[in-house]
Amino acid sequence: MESAEPVLQAIMSRRSVRRYTGQPVTREQLETLLDAAMAAPSANNVRPWHFVVVQDAATRQALSRVHRWAHMIADAAAAIAVCAESESNPFWIDDCSAATENILIAAQAMGLGAVWIGIHQESQHQRRVREALGIPESFAIHCLIAIGYPAEHHRPHGKHDPAKAHWERF
Repeated sequence: MESAEPVLQAIMSRRSVRRYTGQPVTREQLETLLDAAMAAPSANNVRPWHFVVVQDAATRQALSRVHRWAHMIADAAAAIAVCAESESNPFWIDDCSAATENILIAAQAMGLGAVWIGIHQESQHQRRVREALGIPESFAIHCLIAIGYPAEHHRPHGKHDPAKAHWERF
């Protein structure tokens, strides 16, 4: 079980980070996050995901105005848009969610902060991201992820709720 400790530590200590120092992240760090994303499980190994990595300040500023919960992208070092070829793929949301979680956990393990910003639920949010990033109409936009060095540090908090766990039967 010792070899699992760093992974469990990254999972248990991960928090949504909404304030960043402004220190840049490297292309190598971003490539590592993409490697982690693409290591996620995918239904039937379809791997429908595509990732748009954004470091440009003006584009991040535009993304920060997509909706009221995206403001932190302006101050993050980078953002990643997670999108997918969704036609005839009923599992694209599941696959993109798994890839997104891998990015969040990898960022934590690397000393970076990140936050998941939902997009796919609202067509106007998808339209705004599509316009800012030139994403084709045939792609669905799952989420944005703000990434950078944290300017805030929150203590990990246990979220285990025994009332949500059922053994053998509900």
